Amino acid sequence: MVFDTYEAGFKALFAGRCQAYTADASALASVRNKEAPNPDDYLVLPELISKEPLGPAVRRGDDEWFAIVKWTVYCLQEAEELGITRANVDEMLKASSDPAVQRLIGTGEDTGKLLGLDKAWLYRAIKATGNYGEIFERHVGAQSPLKLPRGANKLWNQGGLIYPPPIR
Repeated sequence: MVFDTYEAGFKALFAGRCQAYTADASALASVRNKEAPNPDDYLVLPELISKEPLGPAVRRGDDEWFAIVKWTVYCLQEAEELGITRANVDEMLKASSDPAVQRLIGTGEDTGKLLGLDKAWLYRAIKATGNYGEIFERHVGAQSPLKLPRGANKLWNQGGLIYPPPIR
């Protein structure tokens, strides 16, 4: 069945007029949790039939802000790979001798300078939000109402597609 609106499609599913509904996994989980009469009666299938990458967006022409957003995402992914979390970032700040960790948390090379930020910019981001994995789990993953599996959003060394570039 084809519908003119997103809402008409999911309403048809919940009214029993069709047996399946397709969208990206986060949209399906959101519709199930917010719109279904009984969310436990509906299953988001694990098979992917298309790639629907989601991520931050910025206004065109704001190249400085784009660079900050892009590198924040990369650095939060790198923080996850290095084991830096919201819970341990203060300890890492005091004790880590790893140059990669030091670059990220502001005790080593100044990674903020080229972005127009101070040396502790990423320390504050991790302290406020956690690393990429923590953010994923809290907002769309197992700790969220959506409870989506991490799947391809895992780090490369955990079987996923996330491969942050070197932070230097």
